[in-house]
Amino acid sequence: MSNTVTTREEMNLITAINSGLRQEMARDPAVIMYGYDIGPIGGVFRVTEGLYDEFGPQRVIDTPLSENGVLGTAVGMAVRGLRPVVEMQFMGFFYNSFGQFVCSVANMYERTGGLCAVPMTIRMTFGGGIKPLLFHSESTETFLAHTPAVRVVCPSSPYQAKGMMAASIRSDDPVVFLEHTKQYRARREPVPTEEYLLSLDKAEIIKPGKDVTVIAWGGMVEQAQLALKNVDADVELIDLRSLAPLDVETILTSVKKTGRCVVVHEARRTLGPGAEISALVHENLLEWLLAPVQRVTAFDVNFPDNQTEDFYLPDAQRIQYGIEKVMNYRY
Repeated sequence: MSNTVTTREEMNLITAINSGLRQEMARDPAVIMYGYDIGPIGGVFRVTEGLYDEFGPQRVIDTPLSENGVLGTAVGMAVRGLRPVVEMQFMGFFYNSFGQFVCSVANMYERTGGLCAVPMTIRMTFGGGIKPLLFHSESTETFLAHTPAVRVVCPSSPYQAKGMMAASIRSDDPVVFLEHTKQYRARREPVPTEEYLLSLDKAEIIKPGKDVTVIAWGGMVEQAQLALKNVDADVELIDLRSLAPLDVETILTSVKKTGRCVVVHEARRTLGPGAEISALVHENLLEWLLAPVQRVTAFDVNFPDNQTEDFYLPDAQRIQYGIEKVMNYRY
């Protein structure tokens, strides 16, 4: 892989992921695309568009609508030397395959005494904002991150998406690659046309600051950036990117510097990822904190229907209130 970037193209999240998939399939014949509707039509969001025509039905495999069967057979591919990239159309559909995920994907390496690695990537759309039907807007990443031996990553930008897709496919660990639905076509940015890899276990500091640390991922990164425009504070914004493993060093270094922390996510509040980050900060940095950690999250209810979705999802205004709350806290 070249370390010199010579050309860039404007890409959105979809085209960046597609570019990463195409380059990895061209580079390694062991990479197999596998999932429902990913073939001739290019997936429900057209993320795999063109790959079926380029690589053929033996490597871009349309499957029956059976998430449990898709994930189980992909594990078999992985332990026999292939590198399957599985598409789960929506996180809410993934529940049907959770037994395979916990029992096979996450446990195969340990159960075989290290003889069988599971080098597979599970692409999964998640998050709200487009007002679809039931089970199409889930944000239950806690289920995934709570499962040992599996990496969970969530790029929020096209640049991140291409580099982390390549790194996920090349990883010998199973990786869940979360793709936020509303961010698919939200913005474009210059992305290298060459191959490149980004870390699967490092957060990115989007904006340095000294007053308060704001931690977000997926679609909430954009909302946090909007909130920063209306707060009277020097905010350090961290795009977590990796939910498992957490980049503990970046989180603690930042909060130790700022003394304040706000965690933002679409997942439900109780036992959401923010609860773990809050506990991590309080357990390690209590003497440095100027205010308790504030969580800005969705509510502890099922994802609502179209008419009330906008009230359910955290937005820039709620994030602004969270920042102001920790900035104005007094002992």
